[in-house]
Amino acid sequence: MKAIILAAGIASRLRPLTDTMPKCLLQIGQKCLLQRAFDSLIANGISEFVIVTGYRHEQIEEFLATHYSELQITCIYNNVYASTNNIYSLWLTRPEADGQEILLLDSDILFDPQIVARVLASKKLNVLALNDHPLSEEEIKAIVDERGNVQEISKVCAIEESIGESIGIEKMSSAYTTALFRELELMIEEEGLDNIFYERAFERLIPQGYTFGMIDTTDLYSVELDTVEDFRQAQKLIPSSLF
Repeated sequence: MKAIILAAGIASRLRPLTDTMPKCLLQIGQKCLLQRAFDSLIANGISEFVIVTGYRHEQIEEFLATHYSELQITCIYNNVYASTNNIYSLWLTRPEADGQEILLLDSDILFDPQIVARVLASKKLNVLALNDHPLSEEEIKAIVDERGNVQEISKVCAIEESIGESIGIEKMSSAYTTALFRELELMIEEEGLDNIFYERAFERLIPQGYTFGMIDTTDLYSVELDTVEDFRQAQKLIPSSLF
């Protein structure tokens, strides 16, 4: 299984923290976000990595060369990172991920490594990690059916019907990624939908019979860092076991 890490964004809402470095290299505790992600993946047996870079990509590449030179890492540069969203970064991984089993991660998550272990251990072929907490319009929310399969996933899901926030870690089977990149080709190449969240592709696949089960990881620490306030809160609230 390959790990796909998306790390191309400018993270303008985190300025001035990101004026001189990409978001994934921000340090909380003793490690930066990217180091935490790599160490968590390595601890869970992942040995092949694909990372999409964009903003200040040279710094990310230098960090990886310095800390993880022995690993099999493919770097893909999104040269239009300033005008596209994460769906386009995901699309760029097609040569490495189409028809493959993958673990997809956003690079702006501070998370307990046990979340990865729990997702990988799931018997469900396609599964995403979900955090049940008070929701707002900001989060990527999920609505599930009676079998626990995702039926809607977006920021505009009805809050009262949503069961939690998708934290940005998804396990996908080879059959799912085949369908996913087929759909992304239509969305990107024909419809020009390159500046939206990749969860829209997930939603479009549901009527075609492709969806995710969910793994409740509410008991394990995770936080997405979007704003300076998120960063400051994470510095205060990070569990000592993760510091």
